[in-house]
Amino acid sequence: MDRVLPFLGLAISIWLSFAGNKAMSQAFPRHPGLNLPRSISTDDWKMSENAFGNVRFNGPISISHAPDETDNIYVLERSIGVTRFNVETRTKSSFLNLSSRIDDGGEGGILGLAFHPRYKENGYIFVFYTLRTSNGSGNGFHTRISRFTSSLGSSPRVSTSTERVLISQFNQASNHNGGDIHFGPDGYLYAALGDEGQANDSLRNSQKIDKDFFAGIIRIDVDELEENLTPNPHPAFVGNYKIPKDNPYVGATSFNGQSVDPSEVRTEFWAVGLRNPWRMSFDKTTGLLYTGDVGQGLREEINIIEKGGNYGWFFREGFVGGPASSPIRDFINPIHDYRHGSASTQGRSVTGGLVYRGDNYPELFGKYIFGDYVSGNIWALESDGSRRRVPSDHLVGGVRNISSFNYDPTNGDILGTALTRGIIVRLERDENSAAPEIPEKLSETGIFSSTEDLVTAEGVVNYKLNHPFWSDNALKTRWVVLPRGTSKVDLDGRDGLGRFPARTVFVKHFELELEEGNPESRTRLETRIIYKTNTYVYGLTYKWDQDQKDATLVDATGEEEIYTVTKDGESTEQLWTFPSRAACLHCHSRASGGVLGFSKGQLARDSQLSDFEKGEIVSFLKPREFDRRIVGLDAPDANINEKAASYLHVNCAPCHQPGGPAVGDWDARISTPLWKKKLLFGQIVRQENPNESFVLEPGQPEKSAIIGRLTSQGPGKMPPIGSHVIDQRAVDLLSEWITTDLKDIAKPSQTWEVWYQFHFSESPDGFEDAGIDSDKDGTADFLEYLLSTDPNDPSEGWRFGVQRTEAGLILNFNPIPSNGLMVNIQKSTSPTGPWENVNVSPDNDSDWSQELDVSGEDNNFFRVILREP
Repeated sequence: MDRVLPFLGLAISIWLSFAGNKAMSQAFPRHPGLNLPRSISTDDWKMSENAFGNVRFNGPISISHAPDETDNIYVLERSIGVTRFNVETRTKSSFLNLSSRIDDGGEGGILGLAFHPRYKENGYIFVFYTLRTSNGSGNGFHTRISRFTSSLGSSPRVSTSTERVLISQFNQASNHNGGDIHFGPDGYLYAALGDEGQANDSLRNSQKIDKDFFAGIIRIDVDELEENLTPNPHPAFVGNYKIPKDNPYVGATSFNGQSVDPSEVRTEFWAVGLRNPWRMSFDKTTGLLYTGDVGQGLREEINIIEKGGNYGWFFREGFVGGPASSPIRDFINPIHDYRHGSASTQGRSVTGGLVYRGDNYPELFGKYIFGDYVSGNIWALESDGSRRRVPSDHLVGGVRNISSFNYDPTNGDILGTALTRGIIVRLERDENSAAPEIPEKLSETGIFSSTEDLVTAEGVVNYKLNHPFWSDNALKTRWVVLPRGTSKVDLDGRDGLGRFPARTVFVKHFELELEEGNPESRTRLETRIIYKTNTYVYGLTYKWDQDQKDATLVDATGEEEIYTVTKDGESTEQLWTFPSRAACLHCHSRASGGVLGFSKGQLARDSQLSDFEKGEIVSFLKPREFDRRIVGLDAPDANINEKAASYLHVNCAPCHQPGGPAVGDWDARISTPLWKKKLLFGQIVRQENPNESFVLEPGQPEKSAIIGRLTSQGPGKMPPIGSHVIDQRAVDLLSEWITTDLKDIAKPSQTWEVWYQFHFSESPDGFEDAGIDSDKDGTADFLEYLLSTDPNDPSEGWRFGVQRTEAGLILNFNPIPSNGLMVNIQKSTSPTGPWENVNVSPDNDSDWSQELDVSGEDNNFFRVILREP
């Protein structure tokens, strides 16, 4: 007689574990010590007195760049206009003369300049300046944003007759004007606005969204796209722009707990609650918008600007209370503030800076460089993009009247404008500081006992990965070197990523077949080193000499070489990039832990992980489990979902994860479930191809940006560092995944965040709340989102049951929306398995029932698994 036990429950992930089969009786030997410095950074910096010799400017207040121009900078001379300066020939030419219109009283003048992303096609520039004029908002001092048109050509000029005014706002005071303007990675124009001036926000602008253009950051569409909105009427609104439809205050009916009239709201606002935002910049890698906000009598602050953010002025000044008190508590704190004073940690007027992404100074890579106009201090800080408060490092003092920072387009160095001194200064190492010595030859590092024969020294341990990072068809070998003693790599971190003792060294060796498929044609390209310091990592690259006997240290700025590669009798030239030391840190980011590949999921192959555990290379304080395994593209026992997830994790996650150095907020980590990745129907921040609609559009690889980036050979190519060859196998696999397994997934009517806010009236903290079961009905909140059920109603959720009939056993469960959830029914003769899949395929969006086979003499156990692909 058959005996049917209850279903064993619900799962939304697959658990897998691995075990080694090779016994290791003793620890791996340790290397006596590599000849590598414990750090390659220096603490000695200076600002050159004049970056361009004896060249001087008239009140240089800021610098701007035109797209694709690497030899010119555009200097804003406060009372005159814009001068075009060639940094190679050190020659100046007038670009835009506004001297007849500018009113430079108080803190006025020409304050901001932004070139349209398609400047080379349309010649559009946008200028923020102050003047005396009259309109419906008042008579006198005005702040104005206008569009002008350049003549282009080899000697471009801008005529004042081409001015098209966008906003012209009357000011009752001439200070606190803001004035910086930039195009964001989304193609919209952002402008920084002060609180109109005077002390203590006496003009009452800082906490208003239905008054004037003050005390915040605005975001406008100067291309007037069809899908965007007409601005609400206002005396200062002149025309020539629209409101992006996703601006945060579109349709707002309340602000700070008070009702507002939507027709009166300044829907231009992107963020509010700023006093005098003096210099802002987009990190060109992450897309984060950094802003320095000048304080009043207590603190200066650095903010990362978020959509709809309220930064607190005049209720807050930095992390302390402002001139007024308020019961409101949901202000966004700065990531850094400092007190007023003249010490090396203090100042009186912050000048916002920018994130360094150049090659000359890898120790500054990814750090935000900013200063103080009064104290002359220059600092560096590093943020992961969260709201966490971060400290600053003092770089140099005594840099008087620093009014802005920008890049040298020729090499990525940081330049600053010294307003009252009329010069441009450059941040650089002090030549008197002694940089740590780095071995010039690979043979001098101690990694190899015979560099020519590529024989490693004792204590240099080889390891292999399940899924190597794509490296343009290169063949790679890897080793790890642990410091002397008993320290191990603790592999209990997130995604199995380890915690590495200082002085751990990872070595990766690259070779390339110059005749594809012929091992005899292999040539040694480079050997890279990642060294774990006490605080982070640094990277070095050694390029193999022509005689292939040794390798030479590549300069800090990197190098390139072209190799001739033959495939099927046809020869092509292949560019190979030897990365700069700063480029190493782009992928080996702090978000990724600084080390890539040496993780549980990657090392779990054959007996390797067990051997490393027994050989005292790695340790586990927790049970050795894996939420998702990492597999190669050729793994015979893996399905296409596992292969796709593994590829994204290895090749995209170093940058595309929370706090990672990538524009866009989708999460490629294998531990993040598919819908939480923001990959499906994910919004594209920087559109490279007009045919792309989403990061990934199910069933449409040709409209998916992730495919477009992999197949691009332009600036949008991914991976972005050092790859010049398309990974066609990955393109084919991801295209098949999108076309087959994901093809029937429908776009949800709401995002997870919007859905969560609707049901709980609060914003989810990332996705950490997704596992909470708010109504205690056995269905987690995120699963309720995917099922379109109510997370506050215990009568709704994932429901299934069994019905015994004369014909047998019937399984019933509620509808499954067409959003990527998969139902898998399994059968076994034992509650512990093994389990076999029942070959059924429930229809989406309808109640479903299935007759289950309970024939035979054995007991029958069934389980239902509801999961994402």
